[in-house]
Amino acid sequence: MKTFTILAGAALALAPVSVGAERGSDGHLRILYWQAASTMNPYLSGIAKEVEAASLVLEPLARFDENGALVPILAARIPTVENGDVSADLTSITWTLKEDLKWSDGTAVTPEDVIFTWKYCTDEASGCAALSMFDNVADVVALDDRKVKISFTEPKPYPYTAFVSSEAPILQKAQFAECTGARVAQCTRENTFPIGTGPYVVDDFQANDVISYSANPNFRHPDKPAFGTVTIKGGGDPASSARAVLQTGEVDYAWNLQLPPDVLDQMKGGPGEVIAGNGSAVEFLFLNQTDPDPDLGEQRSTVDGGAHPFLTDPRVGKALSLAIDRSLIAELLYGEAGRPGCAVVPAPALYKSSTFDGCETQDLEEAAALLDEAGWIDSDGDGIRDKDGVKLSILYQTSTNGVRQDTQALIKQWWGEIGVETELRNINASVFFGGDPGSPDTRQKFYADVQMYTDNSKGQDPESFLANWSCNDIPGPTTQWQGNNIQRFCSEPYQALIAEFRTAATLEERGRIAREMNDLLVGSYSIIPLVHRRILSGKAKSLEGVRMNSWDSQIWNIADWHRAD
Repeated sequence: MKTFTILAGAALALAPVSVGAERGSDGHLRILYWQAASTMNPYLSGIAKEVEAASLVLEPLARFDENGALVPILAARIPTVENGDVSADLTSITWTLKEDLKWSDGTAVTPEDVIFTWKYCTDEASGCAALSMFDNVADVVALDDRKVKISFTEPKPYPYTAFVSSEAPILQKAQFAECTGARVAQCTRENTFPIGTGPYVVDDFQANDVISYSANPNFRHPDKPAFGTVTIKGGGDPASSARAVLQTGEVDYAWNLQLPPDVLDQMKGGPGEVIAGNGSAVEFLFLNQTDPDPDLGEQRSTVDGGAHPFLTDPRVGKALSLAIDRSLIAELLYGEAGRPGCAVVPAPALYKSSTFDGCETQDLEEAAALLDEAGWIDSDGDGIRDKDGVKLSILYQTSTNGVRQDTQALIKQWWGEIGVETELRNINASVFFGGDPGSPDTRQKFYADVQMYTDNSKGQDPESFLANWSCNDIPGPTTQWQGNNIQRFCSEPYQALIAEFRTAATLEERGRIAREMNDLLVGSYSIIPLVHRRILSGKAKSLEGVRMNSWDSQIWNIADWHRAD
């Protein structure tokens, strides 16, 4: 029997920036994220714009590198069965902190901070965005002043979820002690200016606009970071971001250049260059399984508000999927950076299901036949199908982004050809991907029928990612609208597979279970994969040390970035 092993880096490569380099010697670094951060606490969001902005300050025990391999960050090494840090029965994992770790305020990092972070996220009233990463954790205890032991409720062959990746960093207990439970979102100061261990500290934070950082004087590498100050500017769009880094040189790094290939080609040849990261990112349609009717008031788009009037019928979802020409979307709007997507987890190959391969073939005739079979007909001749007095009318929303608006326009046209009325809506990305529980326009609120954006697993094992579709991870008022099960999918067979995945010990078993989970998800037609994306960003040609990462934070190794000599 082939046993499960991890892909792990021996250590994070932190080579000297240059001979005789000093911290801050390269001056100022300018970064542009066209989706602006609304908080510096990733536990309140889980979305890249917040997770990555916070990753300059807050760090986990380990991260995934650009190849998806585990590398130690605050931990001295990656625990394994072979080195004795993972118990032989797989019921516990022991992490050892690096020596002399300090918070940016100069106080010592201790196992108590790790223990506190676990309790912080798993408090039922917190609405923690990373809750699924702590599944199956029974207890977290300190063994000494550097070692922390995590015990599981059952054997856990893949124990690298809690405190791993930029989505689950360590919080300082002293700072957040009074910010637990229902108070997590109310602690504005703490959530805006977290005390961390990373290469930078926050100097100024303007929500949905700009963040100013300076080098952490207590960072554990005395010659890092090379840049003394950093700004992450938010707002704009992919096109203006691309111009700023590729043509005008106004910024040193621009995130997520989701642009048609012809547009990017026109911008090449200047002071910047396009970099790409391969991973598991997919542009999805999410089909709301609950009723978003505004008349429901506070129960709108909640489980208590009832099922969606037609999107819970897989025949309707399958018809919507069949009507889409994924190949055309990928070719026109993504070029070499995209290909038709038919799976929730398209990589690594072990976990990719082939059940729905062929989804790239558009079939409007079969789509119409499915709707006929489901009883949706155009009874009044207005071109829109209806059933029992309900029109097959969809509000389809996404973030403001040229590629996404072009995708919306194409899909609206195709859905119209099968008798589906579609209203399009786009929302400022900083708001749509924000975590403000008071905003009606976030992806978590999902006050629409269909919405579209990209999601992906962190690292090369998708256990935690696939657990996002647990019935227990549905956003709602009781969780302050936090939760990753955006379309409100709930399935007993899927719940059973989540539990089975947690204890699967061989690669063959894990691959089989992940593929079965994919098939339940995609077969429910509550989620429709569209395009498997390569993530493109831009950097100044004078900026070195960047290791483009699609498995974790893009700017995960910013401590190594420096100007070319």
